[in-house]
Amino acid sequence: MARFDLSDFEWSVIEPLLPNKLRGVPRVDDRRVLNGIFWRL
Repeated sequence: MARFDLSDFEWSVIEPLLPNKLRGVPRVDDRRVLNGIFWRL
């Protein structure tokens, strides 16, 4: 785990807040997307 990756505890807090309705393009792994955003910041 890199220093910018979300820990399991952090992910358990954030995951329920994400939208879960399926419409449009299928979603990719949300955790991977957020880790990428944090890495760029």
